[in-house]
Amino acid sequence: MVFKTKLTEMLGIKHPIVQGGMQYVGVAELASAVSNAGGLGLITALTQPTPEALRAEIKRCRTMTDKPFGVNLTFLPAIVPPPYEEYAQVIIDEGIKVVETAGNNPGKYIKMFKAANITVLHKCTSIRHALSAQRLGVDIISMDGYECAGHPGEDDITALILLAKSATKLSIPYIASGGFGDGAGLAAALALGAEGINMGTRFMCTVESPIHNNIKETIVKADERSTALVFRPFRNTSRIFKNSIAVEVNKREQNPNIKFEDVRELVSGARGKQVYTTGDSEFGVWTAGQVVGIIEDIPTCEVLISRIVRDAEAIVTERLAKMYVPNSKL
Repeated sequence: MVFKTKLTEMLGIKHPIVQGGMQYVGVAELASAVSNAGGLGLITALTQPTPEALRAEIKRCRTMTDKPFGVNLTFLPAIVPPPYEEYAQVIIDEGIKVVETAGNNPGKYIKMFKAANITVLHKCTSIRHALSAQRLGVDIISMDGYECAGHPGEDDITALILLAKSATKLSIPYIASGGFGDGAGLAAALALGAEGINMGTRFMCTVESPIHNNIKETIVKADERSTALVFRPFRNTSRIFKNSIAVEVNKREQNPNIKFEDVRELVSGARGKQVYTTGDSEFGVWTAGQVVGIIEDIPTCEVLISRIVRDAEAIVTERLAKMYVPNSKL
């Protein structure tokens, strides 16, 4: 069975499943595997150290798949920001057809992408931000619930509510992100009005994911309580895996006079990157969503996507269909 949705039609993909952009994870090997399996794979632009390195990664991905794939470009606050415009221009020059954007003040870059006839999928954590993105001209909203890895926003609203409200407030298609990793999640997202799902953490735990196998095994052994929220005092909340460093950061954050400098050495990006390369899950902070609680294996992307679609089909055509009794008399 194939679920035909606005997402699959707009992006030219077989299954309504998008691999989210992930720092140090969204490289050509994973993106191409997801695309070859019928989903939409995404290269994470800022994982590449320079715009020209991104160009090379896009070209490398094209040697691995002839299916559609896209690029994630996330705009984050920084004292010295990356050369976002140069990254955006490489995306345009290389003929990428779909871009996932996220973060602050994307308007300038959305205009650039739309002028180049690129489909823009923008990640939001609130209805108000989704409405702003809609006004900016994005094509698809990726509605990111409180369950997600990385930045869930500051409102603590779960995907269940965000998706249901999106159906009544948005006039453009949206997909579900945060907490999705199986067929039941796909069926639920479609029932709530979404046109597909976005998965990050679940794709981290696949054969083609570039991270160390020890981290994949750590995810499999984890449960739904195995994440922590950090940076809440700075209103830059991030959901990460609950290791000893996360516990220490939370402990320091109990200080009402906390400053970022008090935790800086614990949460450096360099340490987080080494987690993925060395396999030491306690060495630094690394992002993971509450979906770790339902991840029980390390399949290929092909097996994972096929299983999700098959299980969602069974739920829709068998379990739910049996519950519906037309013209029944109570």
